[in-house]
Amino acid sequence: MNGTEAKRRYRTVFLSDLHLGTRGCRADFVAQFLRSVECERLYLVGDIVDGWRLRKSWYWDAEHDEVIRLVLRMARAGTEVTYIPGNHDEMFRAWLGLEFAGIKLAKEAVHRTADGRRLLVIHGDEFDSVVRYAKFIAHLGDWAYDAALAANRWFNAARRRFGYPYWSLSQWLKRQVKGAVAAIDRFEVALAQEARRRGLDGVVCGHIHHAEMREVQGVLYMNDGDWVESCTALVEHADGRFELVDWARENRLSFFRGEAPPVPQAA
Repeated sequence: MNGTEAKRRYRTVFLSDLHLGTRGCRADFVAQFLRSVECERLYLVGDIVDGWRLRKSWYWDAEHDEVIRLVLRMARAGTEVTYIPGNHDEMFRAWLGLEFAGIKLAKEAVHRTADGRRLLVIHGDEFDSVVRYAKFIAHLGDWAYDAALAANRWFNAARRRFGYPYWSLSQWLKRQVKGAVAAIDRFEVALAQEARRRGLDGVVCGHIHHAEMREVQGVLYMNDGDWVESCTALVEHADGRFELVDWARENRLSFFRGEAPPVPQAA
């Protein structure tokens, strides 16, 4: 999107796994996306703030502040904002049911689409057996993921010097490990089955950093991805049609160079 385009207008926007508070968070892209859209409803589907990382070391810059400011501005302007905490921001689960500055905290939600379908909106860590039953392993996996991202930054800095495009080490590792691929499939099936058990038409979730929109066992499964590598958002149009917006692809050159994206002008 260039600076002369009008804002994109959606009925609903779903964002998850920003991981504010980590160096891997592309807060600049999140802020650019939020400045570029208007919506009636905004769902923050977990792991917006990374409490796990902030407890170990503090990292928070002006772009992280800007993301919070933009969300608050949307709430003040009349957007219905629902924050569903995930496992990395589980500290907010102590305040479920409360509302702060126009932002409602909820364990989960049922979203009714423009065409009448009902969707379960949930972060999804409850359906990850590692997070539920082996939290030490989950933290170890989180450390390994951070290490892969750090190695990724150095590796791609070298690739850019030689004129090569961006390449994701962490995503490559996921594709190589059969257990990771199987775990993603189990996760998708478990969420779809839960939505069907409740008599709902589909599910919107995050957690596994794997953007997807497909039918699973007759249920619509949608994962809105993350804003560490993929930088994707799930959006609902006025007619109830859903779309995965790949913000990194739309701003490919800036993303791969690690640069800030162009700043859109006000409509």
